[in-house]
Amino acid sequence: MKNYEIAVIPGDGIGREVVPESIRLLDIVSVLCGFSLSYKYYDYSCEYYKKHGTMMDNDGLKKLRDSDGIFLGAVGYPGVPDHISLWGLLVPIRRTFQQYVNLRPVKLLNGVSSPLKSPKNIDFYIVRENNEGEYSSIGGKFNEGTEDELVVQESIFTKRGVDRVMKYAYELANKRDKKLTSATKSNGIIHTMPYWDERFKAIGKLYPEIKQSQFHIDILAAHFVTKPHEFDVVVASNLFGDILSDLGPAVVGGMGIAPGANLNPEKEFPSMFEPVHGSAPDIAGKGIANPIACAWTAAMMLNHFCEDDGAELIINSIEGLTSEGKFLTKDLGGSSSTREATEGLIKHIKKLA
Repeated sequence: MKNYEIAVIPGDGIGREVVPESIRLLDIVSVLCGFSLSYKYYDYSCEYYKKHGTMMDNDGLKKLRDSDGIFLGAVGYPGVPDHISLWGLLVPIRRTFQQYVNLRPVKLLNGVSSPLKSPKNIDFYIVRENNEGEYSSIGGKFNEGTEDELVVQESIFTKRGVDRVMKYAYELANKRDKKLTSATKSNGIIHTMPYWDERFKAIGKLYPEIKQSQFHIDILAAHFVTKPHEFDVVVASNLFGDILSDLGPAVVGGMGIAPGANLNPEKEFPSMFEPVHGSAPDIAGKGIANPIACAWTAAMMLNHFCEDDGAELIINSIEGLTSEGKFLTKDLGGSSSTREATEGLIKHIKKLA
């Protein structure tokens, strides 16, 4: 029996509520599908930072390196600036382990209401470059406190970094409806975005069967609202992908059902799986967080392990739950607790098995 060792970081806020519920689902599915999971828990979080002055211990990355996957709930805590959690935990993990693909599904589930007036079938993926681009620490502030104060922020685009995320996006599109859209802004960003366009076309020559399109980020954001059903796979730089990855879930029901993965596709290093919703301190501790995003994220982890039957059980249970309209949490128009919604998912899993 294949065993996978998971490094679990519940994190802050609702992460500590939804992660245990997803672990329940994973344990049930693993038994049904004939594999096993073992867990090592780490309390890396903003609360950890407040106690120790750092987001994780000095050999934290070394400890995480030994896992098959990292399952992260959420980080964020009142009084701890977001850049502390990002650069103290998330970015080091993503970059040290070469998790250069941030993958986020955007799908309108049966039974879930979209804020759009007449939504059609919405089912696409956002592939975000996850290691470089606009999120660079190169730059600084000069002549601080004077009239000559100057702030510089550099964007870093490398051929290796751009090409590998492009290839992943093309390969994903090739497995789906063979349509790939690139987000750009080459009319206003004079160096990096024309280069992004150049590499998109160059890699595209290797995939002549893929229908290619590109849009400037401003009109692409508008298209996400007016005709999201037309997209299949969208590839974007770090910043643009980050923005689109929140806009996409917004048109299909909200962050409570938005999964995400930070992938090292070659599996040389562990990948990290985290729902998009964040720590949501406004509802933390109330037991009303939607567990669907985290459950779907767990399914993405199983897909990465090639345990597709287990992933399918979880995803189909989510669709069954939303289609049925029972056990939905407040953000989806229901009144169920986190635990009750999870019990609904478990019932569907057992029924499907």
